[in-house]
Amino acid sequence: MDIAKAKKRLEGCYITVPTMFKDPDLELDVAATRRNVKFLISRGITENYGVFLAGGAAGDFSTMTFDERVRNLEGVAEETAGRVPVAMGAQTTSTMELKRLAKAAHRAGAEFIQVSRPFYFAHTEDDFYEYVCAAAEAADIGIIIYNTFWTTGEMSYRQVERLASIPNVVGLKWATPRSDSMEFEDVIVHFARRFTFIDNNLKFPSSHVLGARAYEVHLCNYWPEWGIRLVDELDKGNFSSAQLMLANNALPFYKLWLEIEASYTSGDGYLDKLCMELVGLDSSRCRPPTRDIRTKFRERCRQMLIGSGVPGVAGA
Repeated sequence: MDIAKAKKRLEGCYITVPTMFKDPDLELDVAATRRNVKFLISRGITENYGVFLAGGAAGDFSTMTFDERVRNLEGVAEETAGRVPVAMGAQTTSTMELKRLAKAAHRAGAEFIQVSRPFYFAHTEDDFYEYVCAAAEAADIGIIIYNTFWTTGEMSYRQVERLASIPNVVGLKWATPRSDSMEFEDVIVHFARRFTFIDNNLKFPSSHVLGARAYEVHLCNYWPEWGIRLVDELDKGNFSSAQLMLANNALPFYKLWLEIEASYTSGDGYLDKLCMELVGLDSSRCRPPTRDIRTKFRERCRQMLIGSGVPGVAGA
């Protein structure tokens, strides 16, 4: 694997593609997911602007079987046909399954797998290091480490330093708890040349200055032009403009998401899907136990999209 090329291919908007299901049985709907990928490409997402993550948290990985995860990835990879890099969400509690996921991702044409520390048990940093080494040995594929501190232990500076010794670990999807110790900035400053950093803390202007070159962007699923403009503004050094984009267009989405999490249901991808439905794209509910938000929050979401300036909203 060409490490330098892989790191470059990981730059841009990191787009977590929601997995579509059929009503009412919630069987996998690969054709609908493919149509949404086609929409993203038709609206300007290229290898210079994005990476598609198939079957991440917003893609319902936790409610799918192994075979469903592979079928979903295959659909995204086939529709993309190499025009945009593809990553597979490979979170699992089993090292054996992780190795199978890595091999399946490589066979399907994905360039990356996304790996996070196994959840449920409080695994040690040594456990996680060996877990990642097993994935690296299983397939010649780029590995993105995802610091999911809210479900597992916080990843230390020492852990990042050790993971840097594994050649095909090319990306770090990075978020930390907000604190005055600047752990978020510390790791980017010291490892920006080693990894492609994917900012998962919505600090895009400041993280770009420090060396991050990729950005977790939910808005791209229903407004890809926003993500394209974001990348352009950051690359041009227009940091005030990029910050205002976050405040004016992204903040309303995240505020509504937090409200839903606090008052109704939990999960990921459900708000992306409702937004997608309201701009005329294929959509579905997420699988249970996440509850369906589409009736209860439809009008609130529609008004949020209109107020944020999203084009093509139904009834606008």
